[in-house]
Amino acid sequence: MANTDGRFRNVTLEMSLKPFRRPDEPYCRDVVRKLFGQWSRLLVHADRVSVLLWTADGSEILEYTGDLDSPLEWARYIGGANRIPGMASDDPDGVGLHSRPYLYIEDPPEFDLRWLAQLTRIIREEGRRATGLPVRVGETFDPGPEFAVSAFKYTKHPEICMSTNLWKGFFVTCYSALHADPERYAGFPDGVPEGTPFGTFFGRQAELFLSDCGFDYLWLSNGFGFGMDTWNANGALFDGASFDASRAADVYEQTLGFWRMFRAECSFPVETRGTNMSTGMDLASDGVPLLDIYRGGFDLEPPPNSPWAALDGDFGLELTAWMSHIPVIPGETYPFRFYTHDPWWMNSPWLDRYERQPHDIYLPLAVSRVRADGTVHRPDAIDFLSVDDSLGRLPDTVPNEVIPHILSCRETAPDQIGPFLWVYPFSEYHAMIREAREGDLETVFFGDWFIRSAINTGFPLNTVISSDDFRSLLGSTPAALDRTIAVIPVIADADELYREAIAWVAAGGRAVFYGSTLGAPAELRSVFDLTLADPLEGEFDLETTCGLDRYDSTELPRTVRHVATISGGALCESRASKAPADVEVLAELRRGTDSRVFAVFNPRIGSGAALWVRGSNSFEYPIASRLPTRLDQSVFFDTSRLLRFAVGAFGYEILEHKDRIEPVEPIVTMHRHKNAFYVSGFVPNTTTRLSFRFPWGAPVFTSTDTRLESGRATYHFPRAFRHEARVFLDEQSAGVVSCAEVPPIMVGVSRRILVRNLKGATVRFLPVPGHEHTTSFYLGSWESQYQTSFPADKQRFRTPAVERFSGEDFRVLHGVTGDLLISW
Repeated sequence: MANTDGRFRNVTLEMSLKPFRRPDEPYCRDVVRKLFGQWSRLLVHADRVSVLLWTADGSEILEYTGDLDSPLEWARYIGGANRIPGMASDDPDGVGLHSRPYLYIEDPPEFDLRWLAQLTRIIREEGRRATGLPVRVGETFDPGPEFAVSAFKYTKHPEICMSTNLWKGFFVTCYSALHADPERYAGFPDGVPEGTPFGTFFGRQAELFLSDCGFDYLWLSNGFGFGMDTWNANGALFDGASFDASRAADVYEQTLGFWRMFRAECSFPVETRGTNMSTGMDLASDGVPLLDIYRGGFDLEPPPNSPWAALDGDFGLELTAWMSHIPVIPGETYPFRFYTHDPWWMNSPWLDRYERQPHDIYLPLAVSRVRADGTVHRPDAIDFLSVDDSLGRLPDTVPNEVIPHILSCRETAPDQIGPFLWVYPFSEYHAMIREAREGDLETVFFGDWFIRSAINTGFPLNTVISSDDFRSLLGSTPAALDRTIAVIPVIADADELYREAIAWVAAGGRAVFYGSTLGAPAELRSVFDLTLADPLEGEFDLETTCGLDRYDSTELPRTVRHVATISGGALCESRASKAPADVEVLAELRRGTDSRVFAVFNPRIGSGAALWVRGSNSFEYPIASRLPTRLDQSVFFDTSRLLRFAVGAFGYEILEHKDRIEPVEPIVTMHRHKNAFYVSGFVPNTTTRLSFRFPWGAPVFTSTDTRLESGRATYHFPRAFRHEARVFLDEQSAGVVSCAEVPPIMVGVSRRILVRNLKGATVRFLPVPGHEHTTSFYLGSWESQYQTSFPADKQRFRTPAVERFSGEDFRVLHGVTGDLLISW
């Protein structure tokens, strides 16, 4: 069962063999004892601990003959162990880590498989002794060329490496087949017959290797088991320029076939890294059948968040991909993974790439999934890649600094549905790829890439539910959705989803729809007073009434480039002949005499409201790189920004003000905990000013100072931030306001916050559950938060009104001037 008490079901400590600089047992036990001691402050919050060994690259499994006295070709290198021709064309001297490997120390130790079996026993014994917890030891399989020299992959059986993009011909494809091989293997003592499926061979070898070496489970690394090109935007069905729907069903079944054949041979539990891409991206480009893998009884956990954001800064892709993998899960738990060290490529992300800033903890730990009964399910397991660095050291600094951030996030983890809820069509997307009608792959491709870009440009989306569970919730407990705005992609043949969503909106709900309405029911278009016109693509001028980001040295361009292939089809929405007065067109694209509606807000759908944004993927085309290249932002308007701008119509305004347009922008998440809003973020340029306004006022974050202007609260944040918001101000005169945590100084009081410098403000406060009737409001005047005194003057206590606003129950005071001490 998933834990609900804040404990971790499992903590995984990933490590290479590099710390074991001597093979003797006493030395190995000392290393393992140090490992568990370093992480003990976290492990006291766990129900189980696992140690995942990056032994080699998995070739030790493929090569296994059954002889434990065989030497172990292990991952003792810094840099790529297998040389890839042309990989480092910019390194003529051949000294870079992509040109050649380096031994991590002179004369590294030699190991055999019997020693490895002894090590797994030592880890279990010392781990149990140190923690009192059940201890597992895992083995890894990686499809690529990075970690250890592999004669099996690149000399004996290169036919299994079918990848066509990054590291072409150097990535094992799960649905490949082996040529005949007369050599003896543990699972094939008479040799390998021609055409043996890799799933069969690998599964049989893994079963024997894991059993003989004392492992408890298997980790499949770097997307293995999830398609052909697991690091790329293109793949078996998409070459970067066009989609091949004719192959979709076959590729879908090939990947699923691997899992069936593997599981027919291997009984060990499996955990997976997954790809860097989202469910929709993988479906459209590589036909990855994630739904069928989850429901196939294959005994695996869903993939965690990808660690690649530390390398490429694409946190939007990290969050989008992870959320898209968890609307449906194969069991009852799902893990979070954090990149502390890299044991191969001479970097330690916590110390260098992240600059010791916890944004890649704060952002993903704001993520949660919502079940069909409306309860929130947050990640309840955590993996650390890795506990040792590239030189085999175990620095105390990293666990000492990282653990407090992890525990702080657990203490304030999501416990209710977030302000924006991504309704993910998990089953519908899979059905679209299986059927692969004209335009289906393009639609699926567009939807997730658009959301990725929207998150990268500041749209605070970090809560997800499957469309099936959303519909169940609408039918059983629609009140659970009172406080959220549903964010729903528009796809074909989901008419009932949209009819039910529109009915919910009419009853008081709020929703954002995005994507082409070409295949949507007419009812959805009528809500926004849209009609279908001739399809258009190319370059257009943007006209919008939305509030936009501000720049000191320039303005956002107004040219939009729309490419139909990568944007879910051409532009075809136009205004109906008689537009209702209360339907507001927020954005329109024009070219000569042609125009197409791009965003519409309808504030009066019954007692609810809805927004539609067409959207476009603002990428260079064709897509020739691993990830799409963003269009030049000094020339083109990135339409993914429009999602953040347009939700201002609901009252949520998040705007940035800085010197110039930059390629990497602030990222923001918003989640709920004990009735408060928690706003977290990453600010790549710390001179950026972020301004916030919520439907009920400007948020004044606890322990911050803010400048109130035009109804918005403006902040300068550090690189990473995570703040609580319980106080919201309206009608406040311009100026600086602060909100400070102050001592209780009274028995029976658990917390006090002091809001200073109020001027005629309406103060709205979100009380902690259980303290709705015991929160007090005391109006006074203090020189600073350090001089707060006992609130003894009963005449200064104020009785708040109770006000319900967009599903929220506030305690409200009007016309407040001075300092306000709030206690509970």
